[in-house]
Amino acid sequence: MNSLADSLSLGLSLLVSFDPMLWQIVARSLLVSLSATTIAMGLGVILGAVLAVAQFRWKPLALVLLNTYVAVPAVVVGLVVYVLLSRSGPLGHLGWLFSLEAMIMAQTILVIPLVAIMTRQTLAAAHQRLGEPLQSMGAPTLLAGAILLVHERHAMAAVAATAFGRAISEVGTVMIVGGNIDGFTRVMTTAIALETSKGDLPLAIALGVVLLSVVILLNGLVAGLRRLQPRESASGAE
Repeated sequence: MNSLADSLSLGLSLLVSFDPMLWQIVARSLLVSLSATTIAMGLGVILGAVLAVAQFRWKPLALVLLNTYVAVPAVVVGLVVYVLLSRSGPLGHLGWLFSLEAMIMAQTILVIPLVAIMTRQTLAAAHQRLGEPLQSMGAPTLLAGAILLVHERHAMAAVAATAFGRAISEVGTVMIVGGNIDGFTRVMTTAIALETSKGDLPLAIALGVVLLSVVILLNGLVAGLRRLQPRESASGAE
């Protein structure tokens, strides 16, 4: 077994030498998480906008269920998707189990409630400021929601960045439905878990550096977007 210093040196050498296996894992991780985030944004933003703007009888119950959904452990989401896609499950005919499609599906289901709740919070706050002017102009509910989304575009970009960070950092869900198959469904988080358990640290360290860099970049992007939003609001008020 290599010493920690040797493992760190070998891990960094994998990065600077552009090791093909390492960057294939990185590319696969980005593909899965970007796909899941895109789908989750499309569905979650609609749900969040409806909950922020529309008024209907079952809205309090819908909010309770959505907040409960967020608290569900990620591995439970993975188990549900596994059952759905298993050979005897209702979606078994798709043949997606232990594939990238299954991983995208699991991450999408995991991220949708987060997107919906953050969208609802953002648009509800905006609706309190702009709701009366929109109503005075006779804007219907759907149009009002669309206008608020455009107005809060930087906040929504922060929602997307947060959702992507949640997706790409998940390990249990994608391991259950993807199987962590070398060369096919192995992504950064599952590879780090596997290599660490084997005591083979260089690849785990290299992937950890890449994953940490992605998370730091996302956090910086979210912080920048949140700073930009108040400035735009202030300039718009002037």
